[in-house]
Amino acid sequence: MIAYVCGSASWGGLEMNQWRNAKWMKERAYKVVVLGIPNSELHRACLEDEIAFEPIDSHKKHYDFKAAWKIGKLLKKLKVEHVIIRDGRDMSLATMAKNFSFRQFKVHYFMEMQLGVVKKNIAQTLRFRQLDSWICPLEWLVKEVRTNTYMPSKRIHLIPVGVELSLFQSEISQSNSRKLIGLPEEGIIIGLAGRHDVQKGQLVLMQSLKLLKDSTIPFSVALLGSPTLQESDDYSKQVMTFIEQEGLSERVHCFPFRKDHHNFYKAIDVLVMASLAETCGMVTIEAMASGIPVIGSNAGGTTELLESGNSGYLFETMNPEALALQIVSFLEQPNRFSPEKLLAGTSKFDHHRICEMVERTLGLK
Repeated sequence: MIAYVCGSASWGGLEMNQWRNAKWMKERAYKVVVLGIPNSELHRACLEDEIAFEPIDSHKKHYDFKAAWKIGKLLKKLKVEHVIIRDGRDMSLATMAKNFSFRQFKVHYFMEMQLGVVKKNIAQTLRFRQLDSWICPLEWLVKEVRTNTYMPSKRIHLIPVGVELSLFQSEISQSNSRKLIGLPEEGIIIGLAGRHDVQKGQLVLMQSLKLLKDSTIPFSVALLGSPTLQESDDYSKQVMTFIEQEGLSERVHCFPFRKDHHNFYKAIDVLVMASLAETCGMVTIEAMASGIPVIGSNAGGTTELLESGNSGYLFETMNPEALALQIVSFLEQPNRFSPEKLLAGTSKFDHHRICEMVERTLGLK
């Protein structure tokens, strides 16, 4: 039995990856269960896909002994052999539950966020060494963990994030995708997908759009995403106010997140990844898997995913002028990166291959 533990009630890449991986492993005939917050989007997704779900309470980031004891008892009752976490805030909970259960299961941390700082104090080192494996999605994160922690190297593994490539390689035409989403059928469309958050860079893209108002090549922008509940309403309003005040309303099209987001990539011509520092941006991989080029912030995992500019356009992080220059580069040479080249670069993310790597790492095969 594999248990996916997630104490977050949000619905972003981290939570979606827990749900996707649970679904894939279930499809491979493994017994899986998700432990999460009741009535969350993760809960609803599991119900829809008939994935076993056990409700848990929200917990403190560190030393929540009561919550760890309860989850340890639950995991023991379910006869769980492997626990998978993706949120660093669940690490203390999972490792304490492991000890309370007399190590009857293994804990595997699939890294979703970069460390950022050195984490070598005694408490951190003891917690990390309770992990049976620390799995990084990119090479630069492997190096970061080896440099900034005392985690034993033999427990650090490189496993890319998984993507159902077939979803993003459908035969639907750009015209039909635009009709489906509600975008103009003519002209170049620049897309940005992500929750409304200052670190996702929607305002940076709007500021660069203002600089390009007099472009001789007509284009518009499509924003896909919604504010994070009770977290980013003010930022979302700031972006919408900027659009209205700068007279950009006719060129900017906004849509809430949609389950068939693969059609969004088919509808646009280029994707902007304007995040401050995306650890391993799923939308970058999904765009490339759709044969769509990416203009990405030169920070975090985006630099590695775009092969330092050999598979996409890079611009200085949070710099509207630099982003505008790269948009111009794309408009002037839209076929610089062929769909074939982009598709070839995403084969390593195929979810069947990734599941096999997970099986080997967990010792399931």
